[in-house]
Amino acid sequence: QVTGYLDDCTCDVETIDAFNNYKLFPRLNELLESDYFRYYKVNLQKPCPFWEDSSHCGMRDCAVQPCPSDEVPDGIRSGSYKYSEEANNLAEECEEAKRLGAVDDSLSKEARQAVLQWAQHDDSSDSFCEADDIHSPDAEYVDLLLNPERYTGYKGPDAWKIWNSIYEENCFKPQNVKRPLASGRGESFIYLTKWVSRVCVEKRAFYRLISGLHASINIHLSARYLLQDTWSEKKWGPNVTEFQQRFDEVLTSGEGPRRLKNLYFLYLIELRALSKVLPFFERPGFQLYTGNKSQDAEMKHLLLEILHLAKSFPLHFDENSFFAGNKKEAAKLKEEFRLHFKNISRIMDCVGCFKCRLWGKLQTQGLGTALKILFSENLIEKIPESGPSYGFQLTRQEIVALFNAFGR
Repeated sequence: QVTGYLDDCTCDVETIDAFNNYKLFPRLNELLESDYFRYYKVNLQKPCPFWEDSSHCGMRDCAVQPCPSDEVPDGIRSGSYKYSEEANNLAEECEEAKRLGAVDDSLSKEARQAVLQWAQHDDSSDSFCEADDIHSPDAEYVDLLLNPERYTGYKGPDAWKIWNSIYEENCFKPQNVKRPLASGRGESFIYLTKWVSRVCVEKRAFYRLISGLHASINIHLSARYLLQDTWSEKKWGPNVTEFQQRFDEVLTSGEGPRRLKNLYFLYLIELRALSKVLPFFERPGFQLYTGNKSQDAEMKHLLLEILHLAKSFPLHFDENSFFAGNKKEAAKLKEEFRLHFKNISRIMDCVGCFKCRLWGKLQTQGLGTALKILFSENLIEKIPESGPSYGFQLTRQEIVALFNAFGR
């Protein structure tokens, strides 16, 4: 039942499938296995800001294995200060330049300048996410390839509470429209569908992005399910029954295929962001800096190939339909959009399972970065071909999250 055109788009499912499966995904997968993209710094110890939560998952599969610092490439570790927001005065800038010189003398003057300016950049006003402080003693590097997103056994009331607070409080949804939590509550689905079809395109898009993210996570849990757990071995693989419970048309009163279509909608939004951000990555001064010069150059080449490919997609989502009305109303709605999403990123600190928390934080930061790109089009167009980009900036964390979320 997941076929044909997507609502609010000129694109169809078949075009996306062909483009992704044969052209984009194989290249993207290779990029995500490289050192720059596999290490993500995250603070999994932040307390839940919304309710008392002592329900940390005690199951083995919930645990996240952080990296011993000597396993993280030198360039990423010593380079993490490049993205700090602490350099507020000249003295600090000079200190920054000295430290940079100590790390790598081969960086061009242009790259040094870009690094200084990354250090000064504070983008809290255009950010859609509550980002972790990567300088906190609790923040640790995690190797994403060694901590894959999969079923951990985290479910029940605690997991429902997370999704419920996301949908009920952060999706512009009126209180009287209940989101069905369990299968078989058909009436709620009908009300929800009617509500979604009646609201403005921006609010509908917001709801569909969150639904698409939810679908993505549920697909990964179903595709990498714990099928066998004995003392001698663990076996992970696809659990079709689990997938059907979440997406089958009959079992979900018609809602399942719509959820999957929302996943395609999410894909289109993130693909559009990649096509728009090309000028930022194309600058000669931009490096995927790990300290391994030849690999860094090779990965930048692959990254640009992926972004050019994204740009060549024939049926992009037209984000100009967003916030196109009355300027004052549009600005108010855009700010609401940003604050709602920021709130969702904070809810991720309430997820009781650390592995689910890791991937939840990474994917919300990735989507938040995509939204930041789409709402910064004017600034991106003004990026000079060489020299620093003062108006628009992405931190390493945002870059890693953006591509890994799209990879999911």
